[in-house]
Amino acid sequence: MRALEQALRKIKPLDEKAMAAARARQDTLTKPLGSLGRLEELSIKLAGIRGEPIPRINHKAIVTMAADHGVVAEGVSAYPQAVTPQMVMNFLQGSAGINVLARHVGARVIVVDMGVASDIEPHTALVSRKIASGTQNMARGPAMSREQAIRSIEVGLEIIKKEVKKGLDIVGTGDMGIGNTTPSSAITAAITGEKVAKVTGRGTGIDDKQLAYKVEVIERALRVNQPNPDDAIDVLAKVGGFEIGGICGVILGAAAHRIPVVIDGFVSGAAALIAAGLSPVAKDYLIASHCSVEIGHKAILKYLGLKPILDLELRLGEGTGAALGIFLVEAAAKILSEMATFAEAGVSEKSSDN
Repeated sequence: MRALEQALRKIKPLDEKAMAAARARQDTLTKPLGSLGRLEELSIKLAGIRGEPIPRINHKAIVTMAADHGVVAEGVSAYPQAVTPQMVMNFLQGSAGINVLARHVGARVIVVDMGVASDIEPHTALVSRKIASGTQNMARGPAMSREQAIRSIEVGLEIIKKEVKKGLDIVGTGDMGIGNTTPSSAITAAITGEKVAKVTGRGTGIDDKQLAYKVEVIERALRVNQPNPDDAIDVLAKVGGFEIGGICGVILGAAAHRIPVVIDGFVSGAAALIAAGLSPVAKDYLIASHCSVEIGHKAILKYLGLKPILDLELRLGEGTGAALGIFLVEAAAKILSEMATFAEAGVSEKSSDN
């Protein structure tokens, strides 16, 4: 708990002076005012996060957290739990979607076992921080203890601390865990107050009958556990997942180090809800990479006041959307730092009488 408390104390508001300087430079670059739209907004936000008028992005990383969920025993997923460790091995071999896109944007991938139900063979690229072999079945009781919830967050803090030492200018979040849209929907309903049916999607591709049953399971979990929406750790413990806690820690750790966090889809969004519950200021460090097909993601983005950069109908997770988001954030930073001003280029500015 001490590490979490220290991180929360370190999270400060965005640097208004740096943002003002970035905005002033944007307004003098060789283009009509506002003509690069949200790229301009991103560069200004990036300046505020980093506390630098002209921020630069050189060191990029994506943290993909993996864990299993006891609620899978209720039949809420189209895929068996064995897929989780199999996909982790795919990540480690560099063959998954996240590996392809991370290579494309020049980001390193950190794969963390937060609580995969089976043992994974040791691998030099695997960070093993297994809290337990999957959570408990939240439909029948708490998913984890409060102590485990805190520990999962502190693993995320630890990961960021180590990556900062290697060099880190921006971080993306990713997830892997069969059944993890179920706790994500439960977290979303608990914190936003939306009805379960409005924030529950098809996950890995369940049919209408399975979707209706999934809604029932989540509603039962919320009745059984009664998570307190004013206590984010209570929500995480009762209806969350170890990888969700880990992502929450990544968000808080990055914010404490003034590092922008590009969040992926629905599961990362659920983690962002927990992080914002612990530190409302932390949401200012978030950049939403895309809007997931999972219907609950829209409710999360609305609640957090975030506007996604992309809408590509993604729903893979892993950090794939975050990788694409990092690409655009870096582009925004380069526009601010590398584009010439009117004065530098010797280009006439807009006439004052027009």
